[in-house]
Amino acid sequence: MELVVYIAAYYGLRRSEVCGLKWNAIDFDKKTITVCRKIINDYGNGKEVIICEETLKTEASKRTLPLIPKIEKMLKKRKFLETHYSHLLKSGFDRTYDGFVCRDNFGKLITPNFISDHFKNVIRRNNLRYLRFHDLRHSCASLLVANGVPMKAIQEWLGHSTFNVTANFYSHLDYNSKIASAETIARVVVEMIMKNPKKLHKSKKIKQLLIVQ
Repeated sequence: MELVVYIAAYYGLRRSEVCGLKWNAIDFDKKTITVCRKIINDYGNGKEVIICEETLKTEASKRTLPLIPKIEKMLKKRKFLETHYSHLLKSGFDRTYDGFVCRDNFGKLITPNFISDHFKNVIRRNNLRYLRFHDLRHSCASLLVANGVPMKAIQEWLGHSTFNVTANFYSHLDYNSKIASAETIARVVVEMIMKNPKKLHKSKKIKQLLIVQ
């Protein structure tokens, strides 16, 4: 869940988009991450059904963004652990969703419903202010706005078809502007953590990331 929370906080991805990330959408050489598919939960005959869709909410939702160093490090660690556990567990490692990034140590895919349920538990167990997982997306946008990133840049970073009427007054965002957005998110979150070095316990990290003053 830690990787899931960090990706959502840094990139403002929807639950379905985080779950839909595959390793082939992450280019460690070019330092990019592409959001191009989603995972949704459905129910049929009383059983949960996991559906992978290549079509996102809007055309603008499909986007390629710079790979933030913190996320790159976490992804590489996740890839190493995946290889480790697959070799360790052998036939006990679930191969159904090979290629997807967000899986547990047994290979099981992390789904949108799993994220919502477990995120609520994390908030409750640590006596944190009530927060929905989707609020990470809003927090990401708030950090960008507070640090002067143009509304058009935020619109494309989050994959909105429109962010608000103001977005129409900005010219098309070029890739250098996307990099500036990535640097802003990385800098702000790191500064928030560094101001409170004694609060680096996981639950405290989450609190530092999520609360927008």
